[in-house]
Amino acid sequence: MAEPEKDEFTGTMTTGHEWDGIKELDTPMPRWWVWTFYACIVWAIGYMIYYPSWPTLTDHWKGTSGYTDRKALEEELAVRDVERAVWYEKFTSQDINQIAKDNELLNFAMSGGKVIFGENCSACHGSQGSGAPGYPVLADDDWIWGGSLTAIETSIRFGIRSSHDDTRISDMPEFGDDMLEKDDIAEVADYVLALSTGKSDDDANEEGKEVYEEECASCHGEDGEGGRESGAPRLSDGIWLYDGTREAIIKQVTKPSHGVMPTWEDRLDDVSIKQVAIYVHSLGGGE
Repeated sequence: MAEPEKDEFTGTMTTGHEWDGIKELDTPMPRWWVWTFYACIVWAIGYMIYYPSWPTLTDHWKGTSGYTDRKALEEELAVRDVERAVWYEKFTSQDINQIAKDNELLNFAMSGGKVIFGENCSACHGSQGSGAPGYPVLADDDWIWGGSLTAIETSIRFGIRSSHDDTRISDMPEFGDDMLEKDDIAEVADYVLALSTGKSDDDANEEGKEVYEEECASCHGEDGEGGRESGAPRLSDGIWLYDGTREAIIKQVTKPSHGVMPTWEDRLDDVSIKQVAIYVHSLGGGE
């Protein structure tokens, strides 16, 4: 490292660093930049003192302002709760059918129910209630447990085959477990398939009809109209929870699949359940 010297061209002292004959000038930073840098340091120290910042051994520095985002959020939510208190009181004091008849409460329920549905229900039932294999469509008029406001609210509140004591349960027997022979299952599947197309009287085999009347009609109805009291799906239309092919029907009769809808009573409050029930009712298939 060479000794610092004055550069003969600029008159500025060098730092003593030299690479391949090129000497580094000891040019000071612009004064405005230096003062800006110092100002930033002062501002940062002030910020650390005023707001919560560095950790301590057991907690953290709270700041002289006492401000936190969590505290601000709690204050905003408190204001929101006060604004909603009037609506919530009306919701808790009236049943769902009374709420649906009040235009103001109905609009409030629809706006809130749409958000609640999107956050909690759309993953299974689709964003517009379009459904999916194993998850019922909510935008049609085919309801397993009924499509009234009260029926929908009950399904949401207690669930289907859920852990709730008051859950709705409908378990279809495994007819392939020595209850019916394979030929009988195939014949009743043909009959059910004919029911769904409206051709059972003319085209369905008599053997399948006989098996259906003995084993299935008590739940699904004599004409496949379904049984909402027991949660037996309607079979006389083209809407299927799983699949409507002959192979799928045989599979379901042989060893049925049973879906589970969770209870929402412990996840959503009473007002939210009523809101989302009203929204589901409005999707197109409510009764």
